Amino acid sequence: MIFDFADSRGGQHVRAFLGLNESGNSAWQGKLVCDDFSGYKACFELGVTEAGCLAHARRKFHELWANHGSQVGEQALKFFGEFYEIEREVRELDPDERKRLRQLRSRPVADALRQWLSGQRQRVPEGSATARAIDYSLKRWQALTRFIDDGDLPADNNWVENQIRPIALGRNNWLFAGSLRAGQRAAAIMSLMHSARLNGHEPHAYLKDVLERLPTQPASRIAELLPHRWQAAL
Repeated sequence: MIFDFADSRGGQHVRAFLGLNESGNSAWQGKLVCDDFSGYKACFELGVTEAGCLAHARRKFHELWANHGSQVGEQALKFFGEFYEIEREVRELDPDERKRLRQLRSRPVADALRQWLSGQRQRVPEGSATARAIDYSLKRWQALTRFIDDGDLPADNNWVENQIRPIALGRNNWLFAGSLRAGQRAAAIMSLMHSARLNGHEPHAYLKDVLERLPTQPASRIAELLPHRWQAAL
């Protein structure tokens, strides 16, 4: 897992991190699962494929239902519930079988939801919270449903959000990193700690061992201390 730090929310930071350039001769042209943050938009003109986050779309309707008791929100949540029930069933399958079942079962749900949203949109006033929730999904429909035809794609980016939640919560307490360089160093340390945890290591034990071995570790073997290669000293 890699964290990055930038001094603004400008889209140029996203493109630099992904190795994208304006000429189109980019090193990476994969699929990016994301919300509707404007900083991602230029990436899609440079060869990156947009994959929407189903959870972000669902969240709009949950807010309608939770805050206003909206019947539109409640019904939309039932559709999203069908998506997620299917996702629970296909989670452990191989990508080809996951794709097959998504096309068989999720595609009809998606078609029904789109038709229902289009009908509801005609009944609500412009600028209303309900209109904004519906527009979020309809205007990004292709991206939101791209996971159905790609067994390697997740339906949302909840896994990533769960990984970064401690940092997002901490950020409210830290208030500032001190400088751009300090923020970049913090991102590097967080990358190391989260990668260690994802590789099954206890972060404190991993870091303690690495710091003790660093002074005598040959530069040619420094990669042995990376989380996915590290083995505790005997």
